Amino acid sequence: MTSGANNNASMIEIRDLKKTYKVGEIEVHALRGVDLSVARGEFVSVVGPSGSGKSTLFHILGGLTPPTSGTIHIDNRDLLAMSEAERTHLRKTTVGFVFQKYNLLPTLSASDNIEIARHIAHKTGPRDPQFNDMLGLLGLTGRLHHKPRALSGGEQQRVAIARALVNHPALLLADEPTGNLDSENSTAVLTLLRDLNSRLGQTILMITHNPEAAAYGHRILTMRDGRVV
Repeated sequence: MTSGANNNASMIEIRDLKKTYKVGEIEVHALRGVDLSVARGEFVSVVGPSGSGKSTLFHILGGLTPPTSGTIHIDNRDLLAMSEAERTHLRKTTVGFVFQKYNLLPTLSASDNIEIARHIAHKTGPRDPQFNDMLGLLGLTGRLHHKPRALSGGEQQRVAIARALVNHPALLLADEPTGNLDSENSTAVLTLLRDLNSRLGQTILMITHNPEAAAYGHRILTMRDGRVV
């Protein structure tokens, strides 16, 4: 794969990305010059110890926090040239997030939790048939009217994945998506992510501390001390 922001095969192109926080008088170098290319349709696992920069990288990719320096293109768009409104639009339409904590609203049904993401993106009307097929792949067709307390941890995480995918984002960022799940539900969720990747060509970047989980990706990146090693 040829590198460069204009490469149509690339979903993510990062060059010399740095992020420095100031904690009192101390500068904390969270990212120290990260270079990264992720192809469209690739499933990449990111591993590394706590404090290695994984979460900082994800927050920057999601437009949640700005870098100190470097360049970053997502879906051929220059993230650093965007206004705050444009980055908000990117989060609504291009990037889907799945977190370790499911972040479902307890008073709403699974279906309504998913629908909130469409509402935020100003999408109206019925969901498209392809997404309804995806709900079947997620094993949620018969569970949509249940509230989170009536769902298992694995089912809640699958609802969170459905919510992340309902607006058909080009990129799915998954931060420890199996961290709160037992081994059986972890396997189910990871198999599901791999199926979404292979069947739909969904580009996935996943943070995990679990080597077995990381093995589900096409490629494993290791971060240490703010760098990809």
